[in-house]
Amino acid sequence: MTVAHDPHELEPARRAAAIGTFDGVHRGHRRVVDAARAAGLRSVVVTFDPHPRTAFGAEVELLVPLQRRIELLEEAGVDDVLVLRFDDALASLTAEEFAQRQLRAAGIEVVAAGDGFRFGRGRAGDLDTLEALGFDVRRVPLVDNVSSSHIRALLVAGEVVQAARLLGRPTEVEGIVVHGDHRGRTLGFPTANLDTPADVLVPKLGIYAGATNGRRAAISIGTNPTYGGTERRAEAHLLDFDGDLYGRRLVVELWEHLRDEARFTSEQELVEAIAADCARARETGRPG
Repeated sequence: MTVAHDPHELEPARRAAAIGTFDGVHRGHRRVVDAARAAGLRSVVVTFDPHPRTAFGAEVELLVPLQRRIELLEEAGVDDVLVLRFDDALASLTAEEFAQRQLRAAGIEVVAAGDGFRFGRGRAGDLDTLEALGFDVRRVPLVDNVSSSHIRALLVAGEVVQAARLLGRPTEVEGIVVHGDHRGRTLGFPTANLDTPADVLVPKLGIYAGATNGRRAAISIGTNPTYGGTERRAEAHLLDFDGDLYGRRLVVELWEHLRDEARFTSEQELVEAIAADCARARETGRPG
């Protein structure tokens, strides 16, 4: 798969495009991608970074960072991804200018998108505009109750199983493994402490069952209240694993919310709770 940041970086070809932000690459997004792939031309996803709403002053907590979005699109069978930087220059293009400078320049003849798709300055362009400009438009029905905003709300509530049904795969949290307090190893449960991207949503604080790096895991998202912590951290204890993960990027699947974060009165209570969490993590099934 080719990843480009300008349409002229793509090899010349007749293309069918799925266009949108595709944050999370959820079931609704994949329906749009499948419609583009079914056109019989070389498929391309045209997506944006940063999220377009941030250009207008809104704060958006992403479901996945750009790197993971691209990986998921590749898994969906896309031939090319065109990542357009959403800045003032792009936002100022009229619908006709965007179609000519970005879509036509990439060899795009077919466009797949949901009926609510808008583009161009002032969001003046829509699918009717693209048809009037000569594109073969494939209108893709929305998947009922599936949206990035709905998934965000579920994750804030810790409802990772329900979110997985909308995503079509388990919820994830990711980051680079960095040094923490090394307290977990002292307790007998060493953890991979994740430096999570600042603009990506982290689910509700609590203890989760999940998996990463080919291993089941018990995951803590919280502040270590037993030790008076205040900084939110995401840590994964990989079951039956003893190795060095420092500096590695880990994508951690969250399969089930096991319990809320709690403050224990002794380390012995904490150790017993972690042991119980690990036992449940061994038995939890993967949603999606």
